[in-house]
Amino acid sequence: MDHAAARRHMVDSQILPNRVTDERIIDIMSTLPRETFVPDTRKSIAYVDEALDIGNGRFLMEPMVTARLLQTASPKADDVALVIGCSSGYTAACLARIVSAVVAIEGDKQMALKANEALAELEIDNVAIMDGDLASGYPGQAPYDLIVFDGAVPNIPDTIKNQLAEGGRLIAIIGGQSEAVPGSAVLITRFHDSFSQRNIFELGTPMLPGFEQNSGFQF
Repeated sequence: MDHAAARRHMVDSQILPNRVTDERIIDIMSTLPRETFVPDTRKSIAYVDEALDIGNGRFLMEPMVTARLLQTASPKADDVALVIGCSSGYTAACLARIVSAVVAIEGDKQMALKANEALAELEIDNVAIMDGDLASGYPGQAPYDLIVFDGAVPNIPDTIKNQLAEGGRLIAIIGGQSEAVPGSAVLITRFHDSFSQRNIFELGTPMLPGFEQNSGFQF
C-alpha cells in the first residue's frame, strides 16, 4: 500500500474541493500519516472518504469533516486546545502541529493507549491524553482557547462550554450521524459569561459516546 500516494489523493479529491483553504491544515493533512492512527487491519483504507470504524464503537471522522472543523476553529500558535473524545488521536495530532498544547480527553483506556502509542511514534510531544468522562471535559487544565469535539454530539453541556477562555472558540457537530442524516457544525465563542453561536455548515459524522443523557446547551 502506497500510503503517501493515498494521502495525496485524499487531499486532492476530498480536502481541496471542499472549501478548505487554510494552508496550514492542507499541509498537515498532506504529511501526517493517518494510517498510524488506525488498526493494522484498516490501514489499507485509512484515507477513505467516510468515517472510519477503528473498533470499540469509535471512528475517525471523515478527512473532509476534520479539515473543515479545524479550519472553522481557526487554531492559533499560542492556543491551548481541548479535544473531546480523541479516540486514537488523529485530530489531536493535527491540532498539535499548530497550537502550543493539546489536552485530549478519552474515556476508553484502550483507545487512549493507542493514541499515546501513535503520538510517541510520530514524536508529537505537546499532547496530553487524559482519562475521564467525555461529557465533563477536563476542567483541571481549563480555561482553553479552543475546544474541538472529535465526533457528533446531541448537545453541548454547560460544563464544557464553561471551560472556554474569554474569547475562546468551541467547534462541534450537533446531531446527525451520517451524510444521509446531517447535523450542523456550530461555532460557539465566549464573551465573559455569554456565548454566541453560529451555524457554519451541515454534515454528518458518528456520535461520541457518553452524551446521551446530558442536558445543557440544546441545538
